[in-house]
Amino acid sequence: MSDNQALLDFSKEEKIPDDLIKHAAKLRHDLQYHDQLYYDKATPEISDRDYDRLYRELVDLEKKHPLLITKNSPTQRVREKSQGFQSASHLVPMQSLDNTYSEQEVLDFIKRLHKLLPEEKISLTIEPKIDGVAIALLYRDGKLVRGMTRGDGVKGDDVTRNIEMISNIPKVLKGKVPTLLEVRGEVYLSKKMFLQLNAERDEEGLPVFANPRNAAAGSLKQLDPAIVKERHLAAIFYGYGAIEGNSISTQRAFIEALRSWGFPTHPSVDHARTAEEALAAIQRLGNVRHNYTFETDGAVLKVEELAQRKRLGSTSKAPRWAIAFKYEPEQATTRLLAITVQVGRSGVLTPVAELEPVVVAGSKVSRATLHNVEEIKRKDLRIGDEVVIEKAGEVIPAVVSVVKEKRNGSEKIFQMPGHCPVCHTAAIKKEGEVALRCINPDCPAQLRRRIEYFACRQAMDIAGLGEAVVAQLIEVGLLKSVADLYHLHAEQLLPLERMGEKSVENLIKAIDQSRHQPFWRLLVALGIPHVGVTAARTLAERFHTLEKLSAASIEELCAIEEIGEIMARSINEALRQPTMKKLLEDLQIAGVNFGEEDPVVYDVEGPLQGTIWVITGSLSQSRDEIAEHIRSAGGKVSSSISAKTTYLLAGEAAGSKLIRAQKLGVAVIDEAAFRVLIAEK
Repeated sequence: MSDNQALLDFSKEEKIPDDLIKHAAKLRHDLQYHDQLYYDKATPEISDRDYDRLYRELVDLEKKHPLLITKNSPTQRVREKSQGFQSASHLVPMQSLDNTYSEQEVLDFIKRLHKLLPEEKISLTIEPKIDGVAIALLYRDGKLVRGMTRGDGVKGDDVTRNIEMISNIPKVLKGKVPTLLEVRGEVYLSKKMFLQLNAERDEEGLPVFANPRNAAAGSLKQLDPAIVKERHLAAIFYGYGAIEGNSISTQRAFIEALRSWGFPTHPSVDHARTAEEALAAIQRLGNVRHNYTFETDGAVLKVEELAQRKRLGSTSKAPRWAIAFKYEPEQATTRLLAITVQVGRSGVLTPVAELEPVVVAGSKVSRATLHNVEEIKRKDLRIGDEVVIEKAGEVIPAVVSVVKEKRNGSEKIFQMPGHCPVCHTAAIKKEGEVALRCINPDCPAQLRRRIEYFACRQAMDIAGLGEAVVAQLIEVGLLKSVADLYHLHAEQLLPLERMGEKSVENLIKAIDQSRHQPFWRLLVALGIPHVGVTAARTLAERFHTLEKLSAASIEELCAIEEIGEIMARSINEALRQPTMKKLLEDLQIAGVNFGEEDPVVYDVEGPLQGTIWVITGSLSQSRDEIAEHIRSAGGKVSSSISAKTTYLLAGEAAGSKLIRAQKLGVAVIDEAAFRVLIAEK
């Protein structure tokens, strides 16, 4: 007998109207559909707030009419599963939190606590709610043995290999540790990496991620651990499921213990003894949350005393001792004036919304990417519409929805052009892609993007070669390929606009110096799909020269721990393309370093061996150059402060990293002391 049929039979006894039964069934169906998009595909169609509204509506219906509850109802289970991983059981069920957007419901939550624990003093902690992927890591005698996703709360996906690729997750704990510890936290993608990842996916004609949470989920569930490493995921820990061999009694003491064991934790944990203090703490967090490197969509309130938590217990889905307060998304309404089309370095045509300027989250927005024509159709965007704007991941301006009731009939449906808007070559759609592409490799727009990428800071780092300069050089015919950069002369540049004698001299010097950049920078600059800085360094250290790398088989590439099959095939195919071969020949003739100028290996037994460095603030050299000095002396460079950090090298205007280092007791030195240390060593 189906759930719906059973409900129909019961309804005769309870007299539930048929329309309510049908509405409950639709809510279950819609929530299950959105669960699949959110958890399995990381491509949600609605916001968290809209999902929570549907969920709350179903909860209210089931409370009013308990016979509407079915065993498969989303209200009766925690859901998160994916394909391609083995499942395993949590030592203790991993529940989710009840959400609220209302301060009154926070007050109601606190009242319930006092009702359940009468005559007891109850303190609360208030922590940032990271919009990431919940994970549980199992340590035995201080050694990581398993990493899992939440799953359905009882079982989750075993993603241990991917967890091991996340640099700030400790593999071995420090100090006196519990004999058994199942620690819980959140894997996230920083706002900076989210922006970079979406830009890369746009270039490759792949669907972009809606927010950092989806990007983190999509990354953690990659079957190729090398891709996980390349995306620079990070984690923060705040709780536990099972623990043996400790006597910790409060949440704040547990956070301190986590730090002492080597775990990254929340940058701040507030404390409240009254309802008024709790609301004030939520407001304080709301005022500073945009300063974090990760996206924060709320505040988590938890009972401080662990013994009280045990007495409060849990429902079938969530603990009674915690609740998540969600902040309202920062949005604005404006007019969609036009939709233009940009051409990327790989030829992908991307529609862009041209907006009537409006301030969102503290900055003026006049443009927003629309990614592809399918997204425009799904949102039913029309030129002239009044639209709602917000910043995806608090970083990228995005069109959220259309205010359809404001339409007056003058709005125009957008048609994606069937040709490149720059070179007018016919556009095609590759199998398995949603984007249209210009297939003309000589398209000026593609050339411009390729040169800009080649010269950017993380690639060949050619100072002075910005967008305006590149566009002008292409327009006057001085650049017809990337390799033409190395044949420019001062006499050709001086007659151009905004090209004074000094700026020309500096540009020519920067281009010449780029010939001698380390080999790994050239590998980044070539724009091979999936190959970022980390993979490029690994490839350069393993093969030393382009000649040896080009001769490597897919099997040889896969044999490298950090390089998976997807990346290996991408490298192999890219280096065999005729256009790539021609570019490499031209670059070699121009004298660009193909690895022969690099030292064979870094001096890993150098004076800084065993030390981990973080660099912050303004220094006399770029951070990349400072990092090279550290690596060449055997040290390691990390992007984030943790208890494992040996030194923080702090220049002028050092910010949150300096504060974090001081809290953790990490040694802080300035550049002068760093130079002395290197010299003494």
